[in-house]
Amino acid sequence: MSDTRTVESLSKDEARQELERLAALISVANEAYHTDDAPVMSDAEFDALKARNAAIEALFPDLKRPDSPSEMVGAAPSEGFAKITHAVRMLSLGNAFDDDDVVEFDARIRRYLGLGQEADLAYTSEPKIDGLSLSLRYENGRLIQAATRGDGQVGENVTANARTISDIPQTLNGAPDILEVRGEVYMSHADFEALNARQAARSDKPFANPRNAAAGSLRQLDSKITAARPLRFFAYAWGEVSAPLADTQMGAIEQLAALGFQTNPMTTLCSGPDDLLAEYARIEQRRATLGYDIDGVVYKVNDLALQHRLGFRSTTPRWAIAHKFPAELAWTRLEAIDIQVGRTGALSPVARLTPVTVGGVVVSNATLHNEDYILGRDSKGEEIRDGKDIRIGDWVQVYRAGDVIPKIADVDLSKRPADAVPYAFPHTCPQCGSDAVREEGDAVRRCIGGLICPAQAVEKLKHFVSRAAFDIEGLGARQVEQFYRDGWIREPADIFTLEARYGSGMQQLKNREGWGEKSAKNLFQAIDEKRKIPFGRLLFALGIRHVGEAASNTIARFYGSWEDFTQAMDAAQGFDGPEWERLLGIDGVGEVMARSLVGAFGEANERAGIDRLVAHLDVQDAARPDTSSSPVAGKTVVFTGTLEKMTRAEAKARAEALGAKVAGSVSAKTDLLVAGPGAGSKAKKAAELGIETLDEDGWLDLIGQT
Repeated sequence: MSDTRTVESLSKDEARQELERLAALISVANEAYHTDDAPVMSDAEFDALKARNAAIEALFPDLKRPDSPSEMVGAAPSEGFAKITHAVRMLSLGNAFDDDDVVEFDARIRRYLGLGQEADLAYTSEPKIDGLSLSLRYENGRLIQAATRGDGQVGENVTANARTISDIPQTLNGAPDILEVRGEVYMSHADFEALNARQAARSDKPFANPRNAAAGSLRQLDSKITAARPLRFFAYAWGEVSAPLADTQMGAIEQLAALGFQTNPMTTLCSGPDDLLAEYARIEQRRATLGYDIDGVVYKVNDLALQHRLGFRSTTPRWAIAHKFPAELAWTRLEAIDIQVGRTGALSPVARLTPVTVGGVVVSNATLHNEDYILGRDSKGEEIRDGKDIRIGDWVQVYRAGDVIPKIADVDLSKRPADAVPYAFPHTCPQCGSDAVREEGDAVRRCIGGLICPAQAVEKLKHFVSRAAFDIEGLGARQVEQFYRDGWIREPADIFTLEARYGSGMQQLKNREGWGEKSAKNLFQAIDEKRKIPFGRLLFALGIRHVGEAASNTIARFYGSWEDFTQAMDAAQGFDGPEWERLLGIDGVGEVMARSLVGAFGEANERAGIDRLVAHLDVQDAARPDTSSSPVAGKTVVFTGTLEKMTRAEAKARAEALGAKVAGSVSAKTDLLVAGPGAGSKAKKAAELGIETLDEDGWLDLIGQT
């Protein structure tokens, strides 16, 4: 089941194969857990698989599968039950695995809402029950249906079974006309033991754990069997409601209790990350005495209006997170430290370990981040957070928790070999021998060999043909490595001259191992089909440092055409002048990215390679949404000062949806400045340039949003 390779060590083809493997494993696990009520792995193993999948997708976004586990909730409903479509989707929760994740959860919410650290922001904290999710629909105070979560959109109709659970009221007094109550069906430890005793007395198979017993009992086709099982129900959320239960999460939970539902008595209000972590510690300490299974603590923003503003990602709410209890730790020996060279020349150290099982997964590799992490001190000799003096031969503690790539948690100095010496991080590239240098303020050492470094050249070519870039069918990581090794392809332009440079190209390619006449013909056809390429894809495909997929598309939409963009890059050389200021003004483009971008187009050899490539392409102008009726379509808008009715992120998203270009600074090309209280130099400059300026209310009136 396990794959001990680090995500960072995977080639593009290996990543694609690994995503396929993970999708299959997670699908089987979901089916076993949600449909068969017979888990085939532990929660920690399952979390590790999903986290590994997410990390690979983050590193190779173009490889994300249509059936990606990151886009799915639960499993498809069983064929044994009628189906119920949820009026409001039942989503899963994002996970936090350590204190830093919780602090970042709070910081992320504050950034999105535009709240400072001093602003009040309350949360609720409650135990995360390890049971089966259930949605109960009441109309005019009567229970009319009950459904499992299923895949989040469609669940199983278990109404008859739900009616047998004493914790679930059949009628409600004072409830909204429509009320969907959501919660968890579970079984207490005592009831589980008694049930298994009865199973043994009848020579029936015992249940593996209370969660399996609860899920299996609720999903019986014969409701009489369910009625004989001691199931309980905690209410903690809601779906469709015809009238609000309250203004806050805590108020809504109290209202559910008043209506007759069991709610968890450990649900508590907290004022920030410190309170949340203290509550987490308190619940974890009481975990063994609760009498039922929990696998973490759930935090939710208390203010329901803020929950509404924060909204949802594709499968998880932004306003809630599950802080999972830690997974297993294990000790093993560090056998070696290998250095891998990435596309941007980064030298990444990887620990090679004596294989050890951690949380049900065999681990033989662990990330070591960078040289400071290994030495435990930065370049100035100062101790760094989480840094270790790690030496080959050390006895090290490894953990996985939610991290896909295993990490080293501690070093047992009492077992350090007498001959162990501090690790000497290489100052030359292990692939090409070029100098490996660290720029001021950079934690990573990088090979300066550029395209003469085979590791960088191959990784750049792999990136070029990746799915989010040129996505050439039949030309994947393995083929790129083969063609590079044989001297057929050294730079992207070579791909589009491949057939011409080898006559028909067919004769030499079709006779190679793994190729035939049809596959060779298909490859050349696939290459020809990619000569027409969208601007944003081309820019991303170049693999310019700091310029990712989202930024590439943002830049493409801003400039519109490749010709206008390259002219702007030429004009911005020297990192000065109107075009440089205009580039810096693009929302989301900072000086580091801008310098990297302008520098790439100003470096003679790199620019020549780009021009050789573009000579073989038909670069399509950036697509823009239909904004024919928009009053700000095509205009460059700058927001400044404090917005009081929406955050900067919300304002930007709305403006871009209406076809506007959002810039971060005022220039002669700015069409409109939206100035809130506290507007300073930008408002002054706009006045000097005669640029139209609106306050927030004026902006909302302009775009027809009150």
